Amino acid sequence: MSVDKSTYYHHQREEMSLLIPKSYHKILEIGCGSGDFRNNMNSENEYWGIEPVLEPALLARKKLDKVFINTYEEVFNDLPDQYFDLVICNDVIEHMVDHDSFFESIQKKMTDDSYLVASIPNVRYIENLINIIFRKEWEYRESGVLDRTHLRFFTEKSLKRTILKHGYKIEKFYYINSVFTNPYTLGAIIKRVLVMILGRDTEFLQFGIKIKK
Repeated sequence: MSVDKSTYYHHQREEMSLLIPKSYHKILEIGCGSGDFRNNMNSENEYWGIEPVLEPALLARKKLDKVFINTYEEVFNDLPDQYFDLVICNDVIEHMVDHDSFFESIQKKMTDDSYLVASIPNVRYIENLINIIFRKEWEYRESGVLDRTHLRFFTEKSLKRTILKHGYKIEKFYYINSVFTNPYTLGAIIKRVLVMILGRDTEFLQFGIKIKK
């Protein structure tokens, strides 16, 4: 599966806007790409970004107030403590070498009563299960659940356990990006039957979370 690199870092992610809290002032987006997610926010905020890929990071610098061109781990000490009341991680945590360390360390940079909003791939996505169970296949790709750059994989149960283990309160947990874009094909009908058997969570490519420090 090929990926159009010209659009890979340019996503506004409107489906995640439902998770944005009503009040926020200082935002940190980890993996900000070209900075388009800021379009979902109100105009009265201070918006920082972290993006390790040079080209989209340079574009983000035209849209955000401050952008670090590096990884979260490498710029951690440059981030002010107890500063951000909203942290955004869209499709980022699964790329981290140590996600447990991230959930712990980012709290040092968050204010009291702050929020972390994130989207994370669902390894129990029905198309992935079909490949594993029926085709006996686990093949890394350029994008999707089995993106070759993913280092961590989550189910709904394991993700919730991880969040609670690190002391966060889950305020919203959404299923996002359903497999059923065309419900009338034979393939879609078969998948619907499998979803009924295997569980509703398997219908969705990703989880969207809003958690409170």
